[in-house]
Formats: sequence, structure tokens, C-alpha cells
Amino acid sequence: MSIHHHLSDSTLGAFTAGTLIETISLVVASHISVCPDCRKRKDQLETIGGIQLKIAEPEGLSSDALQKTMIRLGKQELPHVISPANTSSLSSSSGAALNVSNSEVPKPLRAYIPNHLEDVEWKPIAPGIKFFAIEDLKTANGTLSLLNIAPGVNIPEHGHHGIELTQVLKGSFSDEIGRFEVGDIADLDSDIKHQPIADTSDSCICLIATEAPLKFTSMLPRLVQYFSGI
Repeated sequence: MSIHHHLSDSTLGAFTAGTLIETISLVVASHISVCPDCRKRKDQLETIGGIQLKIAEPEGLSSDALQKTMIRLGKQELPHVISPANTSSLSSSSGAALNVSNSEVPKPLRAYIPNHLEDVEWKPIAPGIKFFAIEDLKTANGTLSLLNIAPGVNIPEHGHHGIELTQVLKGSFSDEIGRFEVGDIADLDSDIKHQPIADTSDSCICLIATEAPLKFTSMLPRLVQYFSGI
């Protein structure tokens, strides 16, 4: 697998720091599980972060800090947080990806969908376009879903409210940015407007996470969006 499109430094840094929402985090972990380059960059960021912690000046604690913390813990549940450690059963210390099996589904994603894409229960939303919502990790206004685009079919032109991450699991697509094949990830922000098209004889299946609903430029896609939630 040759990967040509990678995560941005800002997205990878936020993932390493644990500040991304769960939906975005899962796609980042999914990409890292098949991309030795991004895995290496993530390891480097973690190393830098560890060094910064070691040289940082420690802050003093009040004499009753431990008691106050225990009282707070006793009064509330700890939130579930997806972190780099528990989302990415990723690679060995050598940096080689461990996503080796007959499944086209990256390891971090297998807890949420079937191990084989042909077993996904697709829902048609437009001619040549089907989707599968992954609702377990829906956060705020964001979404996480699989999109199945038939050969030659395009997604209507749209922009974004915040981040959109799209990882190709099968097939390929092209847009104004370039061509994206299996393993590639489109790391887009609100400045980008595009119109992806499945450009091979096979369907293009993608894992997509957004911080907020897409901004379609025409009315019909907005109606489809209303009923599908994407």
C-alpha cells in the first residue's frame, strides 16, 4: 500500500495531545494503523511532549489538594475519552503497520463495524451513494460514517464547518485537491470546498468524520442531508 496523502501536523498534534473529539480521533487512529509515516511522526511528537514535561517547572500543590481531588472523584463519573493509547492498536516499535489480515477494515475501526465491508448494512441516500452511520461515537454536532460511492458518481460540491477527515478504505476518488487511494486521508478544514468523484471501476468506500454537518451548495443535497444527517 502506497500512501500519498497524510494527516496535517495540527491534526496529528491534537491527536497526540488528546484534544480531538472522539469521532475525529477514531479516523486519525484508523489512518495511523496503516500509515508508517504518520505513525513515526506521532511517535516523534510524543517524544517531544515527554521531554517538555520533564523540563517543565513543577507547580506546587496545596496541602489539601489530594483530599479535594478524592472528594470530586467520589461525586462524579469520569468521562470516557478516546486517546492515542486506547484507540490505536497500531504498529510495532519498528514502525511497521500491524493491520495485516484479510479485512479491509483498519484495526481501530473493527470495534464499530463488521470486519469485512461487504457485511456492512448500507442505507441508500441518493442514486449511486449509500452510507452507514457509526453512532456509538457521535460527539456534539459531529458525525462518523462510512460512505459507499458507485463508480463515476460524485458527491455534490460542499464545504465544511470545521474539520472533515476522509480515509479511503476501498477504491479511490479524485477532487480539486488530488487523487486519493486506499489508505490515503483527506484532512480538510473550513477553507476547502470540493466535489469528490469515485474514479475507478470499483465503488469507493470511505470512512468520514466531521465536526459539524457539511455545507452543500445546492438545494437537493441539503434535503438528502436533512434525512441522512451527514
